[in-house]
Amino acid sequence: MNKNDKIYIAGHRGMVGSAIMRQLEAGGFQNIIFRTSAELDLRRQQDVADFFAQEKPDYVFLAAAKVGGIMANNTYRADFLYENLMIQNNVIHAAYQNGVQKLMFLGSSCIYPKLAPQPLKEEYLLTGLLEPTNEPYAIAKIAGIKMCDAYRAQYGCNFISVMPTNLYGPNDNYDLNNSHVLPAMLRKFHEAKAEGKESVTLWGSGTPMREFLHADDMAAACVHLMQQYDEEGLVNIGTGKDISIKDLALLIKEITGFEGAIIWDSSKPDGTPRKLMDVSKLKSLGWEAAIGLEEGISSVYQDRFMRADAL
Repeated sequence: MNKNDKIYIAGHRGMVGSAIMRQLEAGGFQNIIFRTSAELDLRRQQDVADFFAQEKPDYVFLAAAKVGGIMANNTYRADFLYENLMIQNNVIHAAYQNGVQKLMFLGSSCIYPKLAPQPLKEEYLLTGLLEPTNEPYAIAKIAGIKMCDAYRAQYGCNFISVMPTNLYGPNDNYDLNNSHVLPAMLRKFHEAKAEGKESVTLWGSGTPMREFLHADDMAAACVHLMQQYDEEGLVNIGTGKDISIKDLALLIKEITGFEGAIIWDSSKPDGTPRKLMDVSKLKSLGWEAAIGLEEGISSVYQDRFMRADAL
């Protein structure tokens, strides 16, 4: 990418898209275009086609998606499948039709089989059954990967796919009904401390292992790969290190200063037992994560909760 290339970020208001925008702006890229969902509904094929025909972007970061935690994924199964398929189908096809130089499709580590060997290597895709609670979302993301590869094979499009691990950072979703585990914990512990509660109840057993990557690290990796990676298939983006949900809870409890007890509701689902990315391919392409977990969570907590309380 050159500094004057026109770059479209789909989903620029979300945690992923906004992080990519910050990274590009810090790197001197100024010709960045975007639309809010109110201005452009990516689920509507004709609207997307008209937008691409008018703007003719050179590069596209496809970071727009319907996302949520275990409860949201399991409750709104049809919505997660339909809306994500429509978004990515429309954007990828319009990018091909309008001669986009390069497109990056962002997926999720949930594409891998529930019981795949750990750590998760890129070649484990489609080697087993998915985790049932987020299967519709995962199927949509797998379709996106295969669509990029198919357009590369049939039309010669330089479309690539990256699969970030669990992310956290600025502009995360803290809605307890549809957020992911880390932001949900931050909010629960913060509110419990503020309200003087004696305990916090968390879902599951606490035994699953999860990997977490700061959104700013993810964005740095995406910009790096947009300039360095030009092949079919996918690249994992992660830290290569994981932590149990129970230890994550203890870390967040310490960061927030909550002094009560943690109660685990084992009647609620755990999800996949472990999701650790193999990041050897990413490292071979010259990039690795720089923000430690405690440092990253502390920064997010200060920005999202402490500063807001001080205002």
